[in-house]
Amino acid sequence: MNLPNKLTVARLILTGVFVVCFYIPWDQAMTAALLIFSAASITDYLDGRIARARGLVTNFGKLFDPLADKVLIAAAFILLVERTEMKAWIAIAILGREFFVTGIRLIAAQKGVVLAAERLGKHKMAWQIITVLYFLLTAASAESLFGFLRPWLEPSPVHWWVGASIVGFTTFLTVVSGFSYFWKNRHLFDDA
Repeated sequence: MNLPNKLTVARLILTGVFVVCFYIPWDQAMTAALLIFSAASITDYLDGRIARARGLVTNFGKLFDPLADKVLIAAAFILLVERTEMKAWIAIAILGREFFVTGIRLIAAQKGVVLAAERLGKHKMAWQIITVLYFLLTAASAESLFGFLRPWLEPSPVHWWVGASIVGFTTFLTVVSGFSYFWKNRHLFDDA
């Protein structure tokens, strides 16, 4: 297994550890979740970059890299809903887009077409990560390691507006990127 694929598998494993952090009764659990999610997000950046730079693009990577991304993001948004950091409809919109795009990719694969990730989709992923990091950092600021950030992240109207703006933009970008992906690949549905 090459290095990019090992990083993809590591992201899946880190996602499991990230989820466990939410349920461990430990006073540094959110700090650990933040650090693990950050490490998993970095592997998302590195695996694709290394694969393209070294010519290590594989069928395994084409399948599991986007799958690992979706599992990580789905886990994060579901856990944020559980912590009441955001409304469930936001997670549903974000996860719905991911399933929708996966469906388009499956249809393309059946027709022998490989659909590459789009720039807008990469921006969407970056903003999803930023959104999760913002809320994890807010939660971790109640713990010792990131406690110095508490004055800026404690509940206040400004904090609420910043969080709402980040979530709103991320949700908008997610929906737009899903529609764009469908529109650019609508020829796959000519037989419908």
